Order: sequence, then structure tokens, then C-alpha cells
Amino acid sequence: MALDLDWVLGTRTNAPAIQRRCASLPARRSVKKDYQAAWLLKAVSLIDLTTLAGDDTADRVRRLCAKARQPIAADVLDTLGMTGLTTAAVCVYHDMIAPAVAALDGSGIPVAAVSTGFPAGLSPWHLRLQEIRESVAAGAAEIDIVISRRHVLSGNWQALYDEMRAMREACGDAHIKAILATGELGTLDNVARASLICMMAGADFIKTSTGKESVNATLPVSLVMIRQIRDYFDRTGIHVGYKPAGGISKAKDALTYLSLLREELGTRWLQPDLFRFGASSLLGDIERQLDHHVTGAYSAAHRHALA
Repeated sequence: MALDLDWVLGTRTNAPAIQRRCASLPARRSVKKDYQAAWLLKAVSLIDLTTLAGDDTADRVRRLCAKARQPIAADVLDTLGMTGLTTAAVCVYHDMIAPAVAALDGSGIPVAAVSTGFPAGLSPWHLRLQEIRESVAAGAAEIDIVISRRHVLSGNWQALYDEMRAMREACGDAHIKAILATGELGTLDNVARASLICMMAGADFIKTSTGKESVNATLPVSLVMIRQIRDYFDRTGIHVGYKPAGGISKAKDALTYLSLLREELGTRWLQPDLFRFGASSLLGDIERQLDHHVTGAYSAAHRHALA
């Protein structure tokens, strides 16, 4: 849709109310036993299993893809009566797309690639667009792009919209996730406005963080972004997904985020086409919790290596 600056500039957030809402959530929404196991299995199906390290190798990516195919030990899944569980996607740098696509062949698990000069987003503009095109050509079905934070911090909303539109077009048929790097946007009002503009410009998902900032996904930021998604859907009828990323490493945190999402957006958003966790170590902790649910004892963390 076209940029609606009246809508954008009229968007405000109530920081104290947001903080109170988020502070109360973990205590009010707690699930136990079989219900907890069921929610944790749901969380596994929503993970973008991620490796974004400078020392990534093709072998590491292949091992990560094997984990995406079989994220929880087969005997645990058998006990829980669950079959066919996989993660939602595998997320890698451009150079690792080819081994990931090959390792996931036939699984139905898409490859997501970070792009546009990730994580800072400060490489030359034409190279950022070309990186998107090359990642799609290499087989990435999803592209996680980073916005130019300076457009938000300077209030240049038209430039942010134009940038996002161009990146949307460069993706072609691939899904695009817009990373806002919320920890660098200064205020919750800026987070809300950047969320709206990225959705207006065609983002399929809005995502909190690269995972490389000093502050990544938080509940207050998530609440702001989720409510913008709800407002956008109410006005346009268009579903936009949400992806918190960075710092979500514990199973209990995943349950809190799922509770927030369900309360604010409803069960339709609890599907991989509309919600993802950007995570790596989160899966290991979930697997330990499920192992405990089945056996009554916690296993050592090294038994649940990811790659």
C-alpha cells in the first residue's frame, strides 16, 4: 500500500502501560505438565534454526540442517505421540545457502538468508539489492533484510518506505522479513512507526533484531510490534508475521512470548507462516525440558548439541 504518513505520525505508545503489561505476563500465564510439553512442541515448529557466525562451515550447516529435520530425539517424540516435527526454517549467511538447500532437499524446510549488509546494513545500496537477488537465485525462500536505522532516527519515513519497497521488489517470490534492530531505534514510538512503514511497504514479517545488537528481543518491544500488526490487519485485512530474535534462549521465555502472541493476535498467528523465533540455543533448552517431562530427570546440555 502507499505510505500513509498521517497514520504513521499519529501512532503513539504508552511506555508505562506497556511495561506494566509485560511485567505481569510471566506470572499470569504459566502452563505445566502435558500442557507445557504441547506448547514447547509448538515452539519447536516455529523456530528459524540459525547459525550466523564468522567461522560457519558447510559441515556445520549440514549438521544444523540435520537437527532441523529431527529437532527432538525420536524416543521422546514417540513417547509424546508426536510425528513429523521439524523446525520452521534454517537461517544462514549467503555463502551457506547452497549446502543448506542440499541438506534440506525433500524436507519441506525452507532456507532463510540474512541479507543487505547484515547486520549493520551499511554496504552500498546497489550491493544490498544485488545480495537479495543472488540469495534468492541460490535457493533462499526467505530473506531477512536489515533496514537503515538512520532513516528512523532522523524521521525520514519516506526514505525508509522507499528502501523497503525496493527490497521487497528485489525479493520477487521469496518472503521478506524486515529486521528493525529495535535496540538501536531509541524509542518505542520509533519502533511502532518503523513497524508500520515496513508493513505498508510490503514486508511479510517484521523482526526485532539481528541478534548482534546490545539489546535484542524484549517483551515491551514485542508488544509494540504485535499491536502494530494487529492494527494493520484490522485496517487492511493483510496478515503480517512477527519474529522476535536474539536473546531468547530458555524454554520458559518461549512460552511467555507464545502467551503474549496468543492474547494479542489469537491462534491464527501461532503458525509458521506468521510467527517465528530467531534462535539457536533455544532448541537445546526446549529439548532438555521435554526430556525431563518424559523421563523425570534433566539431561546434560551436551547431549543436545545443535551442530
